[in-house]
Amino acid sequence: MHGTGDMDDSNLLLEQVNRALESATPLRIQGSNSKAFLGRIVAGEILDTRAHRGIVSYDPTELVITVRCGTPLAELTGVLDAAQQMLPCEPPAFGDGATVGGMIACGLSGPRRPWSGSVRDFVLGTRVITGLGKHLRFGGEVMKNVAGYDLSRLMAGSYGTLGLITEVSLKVLPKPRQALSISLEMNSERALQQLAKWGQQPLPISAACHDGERLHLRLEGGEGSVAAAHERLGGELLDGTYWADLNEQRLPFFDEDQPLWRLSLPNNTPKLSLPGRQLIDWGGAQRWLKSDAEGRFIRKVVDEVGGHVTCYSHGLIDSPFQPLPSALLRLHQSLKRQLDPQGIFNPGRLYAEL
Repeated sequence: MHGTGDMDDSNLLLEQVNRALESATPLRIQGSNSKAFLGRIVAGEILDTRAHRGIVSYDPTELVITVRCGTPLAELTGVLDAAQQMLPCEPPAFGDGATVGGMIACGLSGPRRPWSGSVRDFVLGTRVITGLGKHLRFGGEVMKNVAGYDLSRLMAGSYGTLGLITEVSLKVLPKPRQALSISLEMNSERALQQLAKWGQQPLPISAACHDGERLHLRLEGGEGSVAAAHERLGGELLDGTYWADLNEQRLPFFDEDQPLWRLSLPNNTPKLSLPGRQLIDWGGAQRWLKSDAEGRFIRKVVDEVGGHVTCYSHGLIDSPFQPLPSALLRLHQSLKRQLDPQGIFNPGRLYAEL
């Protein structure tokens, strides 16, 4: 096992948190700020995590890496790349300087998500500075250690509202031996039907996106299984960089001026009748919508099929994340009170009531 980390300067972060607690000053936690467009606007003193960086330990044979929150995501993926390993959840960066802390806090996953799991599924343990001014360790570096496991996972997608993540241990996996991308001409209704059918079969699909005209698929696995699937499905070869462009929202679809909405839907949901243009991702479970329609209308249509909606256009609506049912909101408030009783961490970023 080797460590490549810089000197542990988490004490500086702890000091800033304790000063904020003493003066009741809200803190706006950020790394490179690449995902500032997500969530509500936060007023507070900036707490910049980027000085607290470096890989603490990495043993490729154990498939576990421990890394500090301010480490650039690109540095993490570069180290894994060199060992032919990867973060299977393909977190998007949305900017060159994106940090590991921001990746965990936002909990966003890329095209492989339905087949590999989410960011949360790969978090083994964390170190967190709480709103009680304590620097605590939750979980561990190995799958066997489940003490505090769930609290570490709660940090994923909490947008910094529960505490300051200083360090995270992540499970990683070997890169697939073979990857091939193909494109098939078919309409979205047929694509959704085919994806539902293929989902019941042992096909090595690891990404599926329909752009309105064509279905794009990525096949990953052993050489034999990828070749057999390609022979069976046919289609034109597609440049594999397509998936990074989709993940980082660099496709022409995302350039349009209209507001951007993310729809998260149950498996096998048919095409939704909504004004605007749709891009189908995650084999149908995630849809991107470019539309001028009112947020309330979009949410009503998506609610009816059991899904939820996030607004990706900053400042467009007061509650960009799906409003919570009252019982669930009370649970979130209770958790926030326990971990951040003074409410200093990213107040209001997720919901006005948190």
